[in-house]
Amino acid sequence: MDASEGGSLIYFPERVKIGERLKLKLFFILGSATNIIGPLAEVVWMDFHLDETWGDYRSGVKFIDITQEDLNRLKNFFKSLSL
Repeated sequence: MDASEGGSLIYFPERVKIGERLKLKLFFILGSATNIIGPLAEVVWMDFHLDETWGDYRSGVKFIDITQEDLNRLKNFFKSLSL
C-alpha cells in the first residue's frame, strides 16, 4: 500500500467505480501499538495491476472525511518511517 495524509493506493479484489465513496479501516503498527483509522475515502482513479481475470484492481483514493485524531496518528506513523 502506498499512502499519504491525503489518500492511498489500494488493491481491491473487485472493480470499484471512480467517484465511489468507501468507509475504510486502515491498520498500522506504531511502536508497540496497533493503530486503526477509519477515514471516508473517494475513488479518484482505477486500473488493473496484473490481470483483470485475477481480480487485482489497483485504485487511488483520497480521504474526504478523517478525524483530526486519525490524521494525527497517520502523521505520526509517517514521521516514524523517516527516522
